[in-house]
Amino acid sequence: MKYHTKSLIILVGFIAIFNIVTGQTVDPNKYLGQDSPNAITTAAPFLMIAPDSRAGAMGDAGVATSPDPNSMHWNPAKLAFVDKDLGLAVSYTPWLRNIVSDISLSYLGFYKKIAKKQTISFSLLYFSLGNIVFTNEGGQNTGSYNPSEFAIDGGYSFLLSKNLSGGIALRYIYSNLTGGQYIGSTATHAGMAVAADLSVYYQHDLKISDKESKLSFGINVSNIGSKISYTDDAIQNFIPINLRVGSALKINLDDYNSLMFTCDLNKLLVPTPPLTVRDSATGVQKIIYGKDPNVSVPTGIFQSFSDAPGFVDANGNRSVLKEELAEITISSGFEYWYAKQFAIRAGYFNENQYKGNRKYFTFGLGLKMNVFGLDFAYLVPTAGRSNPLANTIRFSLSFDFDSFKDEKTK
Repeated sequence: MKYHTKSLIILVGFIAIFNIVTGQTVDPNKYLGQDSPNAITTAAPFLMIAPDSRAGAMGDAGVATSPDPNSMHWNPAKLAFVDKDLGLAVSYTPWLRNIVSDISLSYLGFYKKIAKKQTISFSLLYFSLGNIVFTNEGGQNTGSYNPSEFAIDGGYSFLLSKNLSGGIALRYIYSNLTGGQYIGSTATHAGMAVAADLSVYYQHDLKISDKESKLSFGINVSNIGSKISYTDDAIQNFIPINLRVGSALKINLDDYNSLMFTCDLNKLLVPTPPLTVRDSATGVQKIIYGKDPNVSVPTGIFQSFSDAPGFVDANGNRSVLKEELAEITISSGFEYWYAKQFAIRAGYFNENQYKGNRKYFTFGLGLKMNVFGLDFAYLVPTAGRSNPLANTIRFSLSFDFDSFKDEKTK
């Protein structure tokens, strides 16, 4: 086990968390969109990782796809249209597999129809960072700890009409990265927060060239909740409040073949780091472009649409809108089913190079038996960037309890 490598990973991540809402200090004359990254970071980023292999194989798109036991993460409202009485899914995702062997993300999703138009759901997302050995400034061992984070969700979905549904989810978030260790002379503690998701889902049957088809749209505003702090005197940090909007089109080619295309747009609803300079007389950081990120959660949500410092072109023209649009990530993918038993999936995820530059292709397979389903996903990074999921196979296992009852009856 590579303790030093892992300790460095956690330390870098922990330092990033403590600097989430601080601005950049750069020469304003050199702050050009062409060469100055300004990515948004938040606490508890594990909440934004695609937990299941189906969506993970379609470029991390899932807000408007057909409902399944993993819908709590993508859009709780979808579960109002689920055609089964009871469903369960378990997913496992190795993390940084090329570096260490004991960091992973696990997910459990569950739903139960309580009435014809109502469904309740539950999920557990658990991120384990493996065993970490801590040392003091003198390099002496001060103990080991297994940092971890988790989120527990409960959701309720309901039909508003024949084609429209709504959903709400409540979430408890727990993030313990240090086990109470001291960072210098500062004591640390676990960060905790509560949040909610609000979502809607619309689907409509139609025909395309005499083929039975279904068009769907989804919107989910997730992680609307309190901030997180890891020390008593630190600035509280935003969790990844996120707006996800998407659409999907499924076409039944014939009795055995179907094809679905989907696309999601995502935008973090948290403040963008401003551009600051240090006052030579007072030594205080002064915001020259952008807005103060140390605001309340409601203010931060609305401010996130217009608080970017703005990209500057070669002529010196600054555009806030251009940088705001650059903060939108695009997830797209397709899914092909044969005889409702075998699936092939692929997708692409794109993020602006100045907002994180995550770009990758995804591929996957699915197998549906009478009682259970098995899905796999694989990620291939592009743009010369590495990825924590590179060269890693993720898998999800789902159970169809209605089919299990039928088999038992037979």
